[in-house]
Amino acid sequence: MDVNFRTLDLNLLRVFDEVMSERNLTRAARNLSVTQPAVSNALRRLREVVGDELVQRSGAGVEPTPRALALWPTVRDALQQLQHTLAPGEFDASVADTTFLLAMADATAAELMPGLVRILETEAPAVAVRVSPLTTRDPRRMLEHEEVDMAVGYFPALVASLAARGQSGDSVLAFETQRLYVGEYVCVMRRDHPLAAAPLTLDAFCAARHMLVSFSGRPYGFIDQTLGALGRRRHIVITVNQFFTAERVVANSDLLTVLPRHFVSEAGVGTQLVLRDLPFDQPMVHVDAVWHRRAQRSRANEWLRSALLRSAEEAFSSARTGRTPDRDPPRGSGSDFSERR
Repeated sequence: MDVNFRTLDLNLLRVFDEVMSERNLTRAARNLSVTQPAVSNALRRLREVVGDELVQRSGAGVEPTPRALALWPTVRDALQQLQHTLAPGEFDASVADTTFLLAMADATAAELMPGLVRILETEAPAVAVRVSPLTTRDPRRMLEHEEVDMAVGYFPALVASLAARGQSGDSVLAFETQRLYVGEYVCVMRRDHPLAAAPLTLDAFCAARHMLVSFSGRPYGFIDQTLGALGRRRHIVITVNQFFTAERVVANSDLLTVLPRHFVSEAGVGTQLVLRDLPFDQPMVHVDAVWHRRAQRSRANEWLRSALLRSAEEAFSSARTGRTPDRDPPRGSGSDFSERR
C-alpha cells in the first residue's frame, strides 16, 4: 500500500511508538497526556494509512502484529533522531544529574568500575550509575526496550553480525559497538590442587571436576564449544552465575574453573590460587560496549562511552604493573584482563 507522506500526521507515529513501548493503551495515553479514546483514534487512522491492524487486544493490554513489530524499530529510531536534531541538548558532566543504566558481569564491573568511580568523582559528581547483571550474550532485546543504556561484555556473535552487515553496505544498523579491551581466560585451581604440581594437559583438564560460570544458567559455555570441536568434553558438576562465587569455591575445593586472567588478582583470594594456561587454543576475548543506534548522537551517551574507554585504559595500565598469582608464562599477546559473556 502506498503511503502519502505529505499528508501523514507525525503525531500518529508518536502514539504508535508509545503504544508499542507500553503494550497498553491506558498507560500510553497517560504518558502522552491525552485520553485513551484519542490514542485509539490515532491507531485507527494509522491502520488506515499502513493497511494493517498493528495491535490486537490481549488480556489487559495489546499485542503487536508482525507488521507493527517490523515497523517499530524504524519509527522509534526516526523519532529519536528527529528529537536529537531539533533539540540535541548539551551534556555538561560537571552539573548533570543523569542516571546511567549499565549491564555487565561481576568480572567486568571489577575491572571497569574503580576507574569509572574516579571519573565520576572528578568530572561528574551528581551523575549516578546503576549496574545490573548481564544474563545473556545477546543484549539487543534489553537495549531495544531501553532496560539499559549500554551493555558491556563478550558478544562475539552480535559483533560479527554487525561487522558483516556493515561490510555488505547495510547502512541501517540498529546497534553500535566499541571495543574496550582484549584479554584471555585461564584455568584456575587452588594452590595445593593435585594438578598444580605439573603442566596441565588436555587429558587432565577433561578428567577433572569443573565449576562453570554461566549467566544464562546453561551448563555449557564457549570453552565447551571449543572442546566439542576437538571431540572432547569436561565434567561440569556445579554451575554458578558469578565469577566471585566461582573463585571462592575453587579456592576451597578440588574443582577447576575458567576465569578472566586479570579478574583473579582483583577478587581478593588470588594468593590461594594457581593459574594455568588452557591446554588448547582458545581465541582471545573481546570486550565491547554495545548501545542502540538511537543513542548514537546523545551527548550523555558519548560521555559515558568515553568514560568507560578511559576506565578500561586505566585498568590495562594498572594490570601491566600489578601483581598476580603464580601462572604459566603467557601464550601469545594480549592484555591481562578479559571476561566471558
